Amino acid sequence: MNNKLTQAGRKIALYQILLSILLMLIVTLITYFIWDNEHAMSTFFGGVVAIVPNIVFALKAFRYAGARSSKKVVESFFSGVKLKMVLTALLFALAFKLLVLLPVPFLIMFCLIMIVPLMAPLFLGKHYQ
Repeated sequence: MNNKLTQAGRKIALYQILLSILLMLIVTLITYFIWDNEHAMSTFFGGVVAIVPNIVFALKAFRYAGARSSKKVVESFFSGVKLKMVLTALLFALAFKLLVLLPVPFLIMFCLIMIVPLMAPLFLGKHYQ
């Protein structure tokens, strides 16, 4: 749906996701130059496991807006959160099952990306008005 009321939420979500991707790439490059390829790959996949569910949540959560569709808004947020949690758990399991990862860089990057929505207003303040 292309509802004008959802555009503000989608815009903020897009900026947060782009900020997350930028942070992931910068930290991955720093990790690569300070440590090695194995640390950088673990850092990168920690970011991917955090960012992909956020993208899915943003797509799901900002489908509806307005007073007439308030029930759909609540349902889309709840189903988005459920889907995000299941996808996060699935990606965690797949990452540690299929890839050779170092847990510390992986989890540090995952936690950094999880903090981005809390810190985003500091960097994207003009977009929140």
